[in-house]
Parts: sequence; structure tokens; C-alpha cells
Amino acid sequence: MRYLIVALFSCAVIATIPGGAIAQSAGSPAAAKTAAGSDTVARKSTGASSNRARSRKAARRVRPSEGQLAGLHRTDDPLDLKSSVALVVDQDTNEVLFQKNPDAVLPIASITKLMTALITVDAELDLEEQLEVERADRTIDRMRSRLNPGVKLTRGQALHLALMSSENHAAQLLGRTYPGGLTAAVAAMNAKAQLLGMHDTHFEDPTGLSAENRSSPADLVRMVNAAYQHPVLREYSTTTELSLPIGKRVVRYGNTNGLTKNPDWDIGLQKTGYISAAGRCLVMQAVIEGQRIVMVLLDSVGKYSRIGDAQRIRQWLEANKSGSGSPPV
Repeated sequence: MRYLIVALFSCAVIATIPGGAIAQSAGSPAAAKTAAGSDTVARKSTGASSNRARSRKAARRVRPSEGQLAGLHRTDDPLDLKSSVALVVDQDTNEVLFQKNPDAVLPIASITKLMTALITVDAELDLEEQLEVERADRTIDRMRSRLNPGVKLTRGQALHLALMSSENHAAQLLGRTYPGGLTAAVAAMNAKAQLLGMHDTHFEDPTGLSAENRSSPADLVRMVNAAYQHPVLREYSTTTELSLPIGKRVVRYGNTNGLTKNPDWDIGLQKTGYISAAGRCLVMQAVIEGQRIVMVLLDSVGKYSRIGDAQRIRQWLEANKSGSGSPPV
């Protein structure tokens, strides 16, 4: 059985948007006064809003992931990973270097967007084509997005945002504008999975917001290898930030994977993911000590734990290369 900032400047106001996006707009003394007023209102209402926020956070904390429900976090491993599922493979030889609960089949959240990207490039769709966001592209996620109905961007920009910033509305837009629409896009995703030998994988939507987007570590290695063959996907997934003019503002998006900013890492392709049912997830292709590896981490507990796990795996691989590490497991 498989286991399952408002920072105020003289000429601009910059506001941080949840999800890594920052919007810039023209400023003025009036705008500064408005901003100051907003701060005052916020302070007056801190008590009630803080209580509500704490209640919402507490409600979110009590929802266990599928991996937790299956007891996968109780599995010991020599690296003491916070991820309940891990697989590290030599990209060139397919040799398994490290594994933990390798047979688990779990929700994969926004790692799904790698397959959305794959079918987009496979279909050779024009990345310069202008697309317009519609109400149907507004997904059920609670994160604020500047991709409101009427916003126009190219398919390439949507693809870039989906991979780099895990923008759900951008991924939904890609699916809706796929030839045949959303239904055809999801069908193409599942067909591609079978073609790649991903027999433990199922896709329900192009964003990964559904817990029915599921896969196994070995299948995700196959998907990472397939995506790695496309230079545009390597570039878009590892870009550290992107600025886009949206309406009268310029919105700056950041990469959801902080390791892409770390000069000590040589990352060729990556994707993060999170929904409560999946926990924190991460897939990466990287070069460590001259060895090309693919790393899969699923169902990690804690906002930064998957990054910590990746660092631990890297250190372990480096130690093995120097002869001071323990044998592969």
C-alpha cells in the first residue's frame, strides 16, 4: 500500500503584496498622508484584528497533511529531515543516493505547475501572444493577486510567473488558453504523465490547489528531468525576480525558492509547492560537487524546513564526496 514595505519615498509608494509581489505607484504628499492615516487606523484596530488573525492561524495549524495522517513523519532517517518523503537521484545514472518513504503517493501542490509548463511548451504555443485575464482565471486560493480580470500579459510572462512565483492565476490562465480549454489542458497533463512513465501520478487542475494532484517521488524525478530539457523552463523557474507593468503600477515578483539567490547553489531547475494537504514541497535539479542531482522533498513541516532539508542533503553529499560522510542509504 502506498503512503499515501509601506516604505515611503519622495516620489513613489511601494507596497508589499503577499506571495512575493511588490507594487509601485506614483506618490504625492496626499498619498503620504493617506498612507500615514492607514497606519493610524491599523494601530487602532490592532487588538481585534490580531485576535482574528491568531484564530485563523490556529485553525490552519490544526489541519494535518496527508503525510502526517499516514504517520510518515515518524519515519527516522540519518539526516533527521523535516520532510516525510525524500528522494535524491544522480541525474546522469539514475542511481538513488538517498531515500525516505520512497513509495509514498501524496498531494504535490504547486509542483503541478511544472507539468502545466511542460504541456505549454510541448504544444509550441506562442509565448509572445497577448492573453487577457478573465474572471474564470481567479482561483480559490486566498493569496492576493494583481492579475485581476482585464489585465493583459503574454503567455511567456504567465509561464514565468507560474514557475518562479507560483502564481496560481497565471497557471489557471495558461490552462484556460490551452487549445481546447481547461479540460483539454488537464487531459494533456495526464497524458504527458503516462508518456513519461509517471504511473503513480494524477492531475486535476493546472495550479496544484486541488489535493487530487498527486504523485510519487520517482515520478517527480521523471517530470523534473523532462522539464529540464527545455531551456525556457530552466530559466523561468530559477529567475530570482521579475518586474511587470500591470495597469498603472509596476509589480515586482520574487522567487518562492530562496536558494535561487544563494551563490553557493548551482540550481538548474526548481519548483516549490504548498497546500495544507501536501505540506511544504520542493523539487530541484542542482549540481553539487560536480554531480548533477535531482532532489524531491515532500510533506515538510515548517515554512523554511524544506530549504533546511535541501541544505542538509547538500552537506551530506559534499561529505560523501570528501570521504567523511556516511554511506548512501
